[in-house]
Amino acid sequence: MSRSLSLKLVSLVILACYLVPYALIGHIAAWYGSFLFWTLAGVAIIILNITATAGFTENAE
Repeated sequence: MSRSLSLKLVSLVILACYLVPYALIGHIAAWYGSFLFWTLAGVAIIILNITATAGFTENAE
């Protein structure tokens, strides 16, 4: 996956973190609905950050 695609997907997940709690799961009174969403969003951000920074190397010059 290219770096630019990973960063675009990160921005999409961040946008979803603002929209989903208020628009889609705001009416759910149980805590596990939002817990599942935030867990999946966190895992997605971690994976996308790993793929976005996979090509970074340190030059020993």
